[in-house]
Amino acid sequence: MNIENKLGEVLRKYRKKMGFSQEELAFRCGLERVYISMIERGQRKPTVHTMFIICKELRIRPSAFFNEIEESLIDFKFED
Repeated sequence: MNIENKLGEVLRKYRKKMGFSQEELAFRCGLERVYISMIERGQRKPTVHTMFIICKELRIRPSAFFNEIEESLIDFKFED
């Protein structure tokens, strides 16, 4: 699994945990629903700024959100 797909998986998990539809999360973040959908499917690479906004609405610290992604990709080879 690549980083984008994992980010989308974690985003979907927290969105559903909050009981938000993609449309509701998008509205709360000032984004388009299709953009949230594309992030969740690993088809977009959101900016750090966008992810901070999303994390705020999901009530999760960005560090915890990204740590979950990092931990699940422990065998992923990062380029130096």
